Amino acid sequence: MIVNRRAVLDSVMGLSLGDAFGQRWFFRSGAEARREITARRLPDLRGPDQRLGPGQVWHWTDDTAMALSVVRVLLRDGEIVEERLARAFADTYAADSGRGYGAGMHELLPVLGAEPSAWRTAARALFDGQGSLGNGAAMRVAPLGAWFGPDIEATVEQATRSAHVTHAHPEGIAGAVAVAVAAALAVAGWTDHEAWWRQNILGAPLEAPAEAAPPETSAEDTRVLGEADLLREVAAYTPAGSTRDGVLRAADLPGHTPAWKAADILGNGRRIRADDTVPFALWCAAHHLGSLTDALWTAAEGLGDVDTTCAITGGVVAARNGRGAMGRVGPEVAPGEWIYAVEILPDWVHRELR
Repeated sequence: MIVNRRAVLDSVMGLSLGDAFGQRWFFRSGAEARREITARRLPDLRGPDQRLGPGQVWHWTDDTAMALSVVRVLLRDGEIVEERLARAFADTYAADSGRGYGAGMHELLPVLGAEPSAWRTAARALFDGQGSLGNGAAMRVAPLGAWFGPDIEATVEQATRSAHVTHAHPEGIAGAVAVAVAAALAVAGWTDHEAWWRQNILGAPLEAPAEAAPPETSAEDTRVLGEADLLREVAAYTPAGSTRDGVLRAADLPGHTPAWKAADILGNGRRIRADDTVPFALWCAAHHLGSLTDALWTAAEGLGDVDTTCAITGGVVAARNGRGAMGRVGPEVAPGEWIYAVEILPDWVHRELR
């Protein structure tokens, strides 16, 4: 199959941006975070023009680290080979276990490091033999959807393979399938960002030249892949269960619903479960496919497991429009600064996906 590697790169970088952006809100009180988010002000950018201070970096978490492992296996094999993915997860964990991994991964990944083939039994043994129904398989999978999109059947199969290495519970797998399908459908609306990425990667000015900027997305275009249509299509491919039910609830929730209310209805990841995380994140993505910044601010407003909801949202939206389509959401916000705030990804990501 022909892989749209630039769409995969967009998704990886959108995911890492969302992850790092969401992480900004973790160590603030709910009241403080809501106040800053409502004002669309980032707490660690200085001055009225929201500029970065010297040496400031937004670090990404295990969401991005594990997504990079998924991409690395795809680059090597063209598909998910479970034992190799288990090894990649374990190696990434061993290199830096302080990225915010959950308790289940702290238990599982050292086991996989010693014996990668143990994923078949070790993943299922978690949580008293039920397997993990957490959001970890969903948070890392958007680039896989970009890789296989728009082949939805392949996306479902490969997302399932990627999930059950660590998440054997049906809901953990369903969350991964839902996010991957959303990203694959987003790729069907992908626009060409080659010129923009060439400018960005080669260190050209922060703002892309007018002739290289991604085309505007009209409301009609966005509606084709977004809103209820996108969410219902995602649900059609998601295994039956509470995650799928949540995506269907999200499809019925109007886009003008305040984000905090949508999070109350759909969940915001506070329980760290797939069914408590994926519906809200995909609702944010579906209703903001034309603007990555709007999508991320909306996801952040829901609080909860905010790095993960933002990572999922960012990975899906960027698969369609890239990180170049950030736009402006207020006179005091300079989204271009966000690009340079995020911790740099490994060199191989750009080298292999350009």
